[in-house]
Amino acid sequence: MADITRWDPFAEIATLRNTLDRMFEDIRPGRAFANGGAVDMYFPVDLFETADEVVINASLPGVKPEDIDISVTGNLLTLKALSQEQKEEKAQNWYRRERRHGTWMRQFTLPTDVNADGAQASFEHGVLRLVLPKAETARPKQIKVNAQPVLEAKN
Repeated sequence: MADITRWDPFAEIATLRNTLDRMFEDIRPGRAFANGGAVDMYFPVDLFETADEVVINASLPGVKPEDIDISVTGNLLTLKALSQEQKEEKAQNWYRRERRHGTWMRQFTLPTDVNADGAQASFEHGVLRLVLPKAETARPKQIKVNAQPVLEAKN
């Protein structure tokens, strides 16, 4: 004897929604397709601030320093990097190819105003280090209090 199962149309809608969510997750900007799935094309970044500066460390393996573009507009920092593909050998039989080539871009809203003219950038072992001094208006001001003797009133 066969079991009778009650049909739930909302369960099918939930399944369709989950499928659409996965599809749109895979095609968001910064994603590429490889080996039948989506992989992130972003480069990892550490961003922090000290009392006087904002510091960014970005991992950019396979990128040359001359292929990095940094710009600051207001409090928006844009990092672009071009990773160029090495010459592919036609005689090779590829089993897996995961290293990405192309232009990568990240944008960040900086936590405070910076002086972009005083920025310093260095690149060593595939890591970009960008130091942006805070703008004078963003730095805390120290105000000294001068103690003066209280003058006594004359009678």
